[in-house]
Amino acid sequence: MEIWLNQSSSDDFVLLGIFSHSSTDLVLFSAVMMVFIVALCGNVLLIFLIFMDPQLHTPMYFFLSQLSLMDLMLVCTNVPKMAANFLSGRKSISFLGCGMQIGLFVCLVGSEGLLLGLMAYDRYVAISHPLHYPILMSQRVCLQIVGSSWVFGIIDGLIQMVVVMTFPYCGLREVDHFFCEMLSLLKLACIDTSIFENVIFACCVFMLFLPFSIIVASYARILRTVLHMHSAQAVRKALATCSSHLTAVFLFYGAAMFIYLRPKRYRAPSHDKVVSVFYTVLTPMLNPLIYSLRNREVMGALRKGLDHCRIVNHH
Repeated sequence: MEIWLNQSSSDDFVLLGIFSHSSTDLVLFSAVMMVFIVALCGNVLLIFLIFMDPQLHTPMYFFLSQLSLMDLMLVCTNVPKMAANFLSGRKSISFLGCGMQIGLFVCLVGSEGLLLGLMAYDRYVAISHPLHYPILMSQRVCLQIVGSSWVFGIIDGLIQMVVVMTFPYCGLREVDHFFCEMLSLLKLACIDTSIFENVIFACCVFMLFLPFSIIVASYARILRTVLHMHSAQAVRKALATCSSHLTAVFLFYGAAMFIYLRPKRYRAPSHDKVVSVFYTVLTPMLNPLIYSLRNREVMGALRKGLDHCRIVNHH
């Protein structure tokens, strides 16, 4: 830590960013900022509703509030710095700032991936074993699921941050990205980082396929249960709760697999930057929308909250 704090300003990194100052890019930058604001408001609102409404004090919504918290932290890790650099014309980021971005980003993406996987198990228990649900998804189990997701992400983030920031960097220190993305940073290291990159690849495979296998196994069981249901209404209800989760899963895993599981020779910085915008800004915006607009309980809580505000204002 001492070494990192003593780094001089000449050790700053330069973030090349994703936007130039052309009129097209100004429109794109404005669009990203709009998405950022919607993501910020949507996730804060969802956390607030889940916290305030007793009807939403169930395991599914507890997991959802944690997912929203992760999304909220994820958009705040990279977007404000990108916006500040774009608007001020400065492109630098300090050595410590870069390390923190890597640590937070890896931690949040890892935690969110695992939580999405474990949320599939929650849906499986709710649909396939509804009578045992309160026992199988007790408060203790819910806290263990969320706690393990956070701990897993934090350990992963810390390890990768420490290793990446202990490599020596030389040359222009220009990161071809809009935030300190680890793979973009490793290209600037003065030493051969191929062993570490292979370890990271193995970690990514594990981190993506462990939750993904939980999701596939859970949904295979859910499908089996749904096929044996005799009531059309029960089938509709089961599919409705699953479709929100599946949409969130495909958005998150699709983007993550595209970036981290492609062979090196097929990687282009321009593609990676666009896909990174997708799951650092767009997915956090879509998650609360996917879960709230398609969900009667959340919309009911929102209406209740708005009615309460109206009554207070009239008095």
